[in-house]
Amino acid sequence: MTSRKKSVANSTIVIAGASSGFGRGAALALAKQGAQVVLAARREAALDALAAEINAAGGKALAVATDVSHIAEVTHLANSAQQHFGRIDIWINNVGVGALGYFWDIPPEDHARLIDVNLKGLIYGAHEALCRFVAQGSGTLINVGSVDSKVPLAFHSSYAASKAAVLSLGRSLNEELRLSGQHEKIKVSTIMPWAVDTPWWTHAANYTGQAPRMAAMDDPAKVIDAIVDACLNPQEEIPVGWKARAATTSHNLFPGLTDRMSAKIAGHEINKAVAVAPNSGAIYQPMQDTATIDGNIRARMKQEDSGNKR
Repeated sequence: MTSRKKSVANSTIVIAGASSGFGRGAALALAKQGAQVVLAARREAALDALAAEINAAGGKALAVATDVSHIAEVTHLANSAQQHFGRIDIWINNVGVGALGYFWDIPPEDHARLIDVNLKGLIYGAHEALCRFVAQGSGTLINVGSVDSKVPLAFHSSYAASKAAVLSLGRSLNEELRLSGQHEKIKVSTIMPWAVDTPWWTHAANYTGQAPRMAAMDDPAKVIDAIVDACLNPQEEIPVGWKARAATTSHNLFPGLTDRMSAKIAGHEINKAVAVAPNSGAIYQPMQDTATIDGNIRARMKQEDSGNKR
């Protein structure tokens, strides 16, 4: 597919979930390429520090503290971006919290909070973006899904369900854009990473009794690169890396077998981890010391695999 643009320079890009992980990495990379980035997350101090870092390096960044589960705050984010930079060209819906454990061990309010953020929050952002894109005649919406969008994973039940909904939403939106004759100028792309070493794992509510981990985690740089590329070359569905592509292909051919194999891997990984007390992570209140791109999960896994659990 031919790129629609040659550069993101001078484009205004809203990035939800910008305080850590993919969002933080994408914000730094896009600002370095000349984009005007609007940073959204709950952690105001972390956003302000990131905006100051980008601006000090000669970039253009605006921080807008936002809880995407509140529609009024998402509307405020969109209005702030448009008022400050004049328009919105790209909206990156990098939203997602997790709840790990057997479905029945996770409190129902944690499942509900996950849906409020991962699905309702993403829908709020998509609606704000598409209303503006339709009015101006162009724009790109990038939704961050997961390999779980195609391959439901044991111990991630409501998270996987929410990410399957993200993929379904993207497909429906693209068909509506085709029917309305706007699909050439307005694009919706769904990014589907494999398990990645970001603070997501530390932020997730965890009722497994063990520290979170997953086999063969990818480096976050791989997904950040895919998000940045999608800003210029938005494809409808983008599995990131060979593991995500292999998993989705396997599920298309052998869905039941792929589900069972994935569940077996997830269960095996949990049993190798250090014990931790059940907790709600950062799904209700953000953590203050995890505003990083890398989650340091692979380093802990290496210790656990060597028998040095601490």
